[in-house]
Amino acid sequence: MKIQLIAAAAVVTVALAGCATTSPGYGSSGYNNGYGNSGGNYNTNRCADCGIVTRINQVASGRSAPSATGAVLGGIVGAVAGHEISDHTGGSRGNKNIAAAAGAVGGALAGNQIQKNVTSDTFDITVRMDDGRTVVVNQRDLGGIRENTYVRVVNGKVILR
Repeated sequence: MKIQLIAAAAVVTVALAGCATTSPGYGSSGYNNGYGNSGGNYNTNRCADCGIVTRINQVASGRSAPSATGAVLGGIVGAVAGHEISDHTGGSRGNKNIAAAAGAVGGALAGNQIQKNVTSDTFDITVRMDDGRTVVVNQRDLGGIRENTYVRVVNGKVILR
């Protein structure tokens, strides 16, 4: 009984496997349409938001500030915030001083980075899209993008593809 059941299952499996899929290259469009040959329609894998970088221009921000302004202001704000947080959580006098010092260091680092972001230069990246359009995107960092590289424009930002 087991052998008959196994033989019947094997016959059904082979019969269904023959009907399940078509062989590569023998699709609905006839022969020569498989294995990468798209029958003359060679641009089916185009990316609607992709293109080649044709030009990169650095744009000066025109903003300037003394070199330590961000760090000093951030340190002051951080120290006051650290002291106030420790004061409201019931810390001792020593804890208040430690919290103020830690806040000053954290605030100075944050203020310095904010100043760099505000006063840094940007880049105008010109991209010739696959559909022939030309798009210019302004962004702060290049992220490895160079002229003649294939990129994608996503949400107003150029990224490597």
